[in-house]
Amino acid sequence: MPRLSRLLTPLLLVIVLVSPAAAFDTRATSAFVFDMKTGTVLLSKNADAPLPPASMSKLMTLYVTFEAIRDGRLSLDDRLPVSQHAMSFGGSTMFLDTTDRVRVEDLLRGIIVLSGNDACVVLAEALSPDGTEQGFARYMTQRAQQMGMTNSTFMNSSGWPAAGHRMSMRDLALLSRHIIEDFPEFYPMFAETKFEFDGRAPQNTRNRNPILGLGIGADGLKTGHTQEAGYGLVGSAKQGDRRVIFVISGLETRQARAEESEAIVNWSFRQFVEKSVVKAGVEVARADVWMGDATSVGLTSASDISTLMPVLAEDRVEGEVVYQGPVHAPIKAGDQLAELVFAPEGLPETRVPLVAAEDVPRGGFMARMRTVSGLLITRLRQGPEGTL
Repeated sequence: MPRLSRLLTPLLLVIVLVSPAAAFDTRATSAFVFDMKTGTVLLSKNADAPLPPASMSKLMTLYVTFEAIRDGRLSLDDRLPVSQHAMSFGGSTMFLDTTDRVRVEDLLRGIIVLSGNDACVVLAEALSPDGTEQGFARYMTQRAQQMGMTNSTFMNSSGWPAAGHRMSMRDLALLSRHIIEDFPEFYPMFAETKFEFDGRAPQNTRNRNPILGLGIGADGLKTGHTQEAGYGLVGSAKQGDRRVIFVISGLETRQARAEESEAIVNWSFRQFVEKSVVKAGVEVARADVWMGDATSVGLTSASDISTLMPVLAEDRVEGEVVYQGPVHAPIKAGDQLAELVFAPEGLPETRVPLVAAEDVPRGGFMARMRTVSGLLITRLRQGPEGTL
């Protein structure tokens, strides 16, 4: 697989040293932080390990419910019955009982603001393929796999401790991005700090998200805590045209979770600035072509590519173009042929698809003869394999 080393700056390839990023030394046992606008991963610690997510996995129950509302299978005004199974849950609840028939909209706020385990089960049983919470959990797992959450397995709808109920921090971040982008009409609920359902549970009316209302742009998403998982948070904050999503888990106290969350948001916005890396349509490199009308093809990005860089870094970043080659003709302009791999020093790498800049038809007889002749000459020059 050829790797073409390049040092990238907008419209120009140069050689330069890059200042290292100020790394964030998180106390969380696992964490993932990324910038939505540029896709830059700012922090990744144990991010792909399947871990107990506690109530943070309620986000998947919410996403599946949002899909059902969008598709017309459920409406906000539908009233759903409460089973004995739903009523039996402890922990964070709406204190529902079997005499209730609860509006879907109230159940959504009961999950988002109050972290109601009972509310999760009511929705799960209503949407389950077989009417059971277990059936809904299997559906959640299948849907998560379809969405690219390959380290997620659900055993229930609420995150109640159960063997095998697991999500990775990266998966939780991906799910959060889907919620924000796919359902902007529902996302404002995640910023609500209080929900008084029916006045029956005055001890459980406040959103546990510790960074809401701090004036740092925080507007979601979900806390989690069990003895096994520790304290965690899926958080998001927006400042200007930038949004950061972060996931932390494994903290020892509620206070540590609050401090760590605020520190991550401040670090993400204050220590990085957005820089252009590649402009759409500008050739980054050329890939060798096999049996084509041309011996190489230009590689370019289909869109403008930006990244976040430390505030003290130069406006340049080292990168590599990686592709499986030579590429066989025919090639159509826009075909994805390679990846641009770059990482400002101190940050995880970013991989950007590169596409063919132009068509390369399959070569005629003479072009194919030139290709074969060139290959034979190269092999003769190299000598038999294994010789010095």
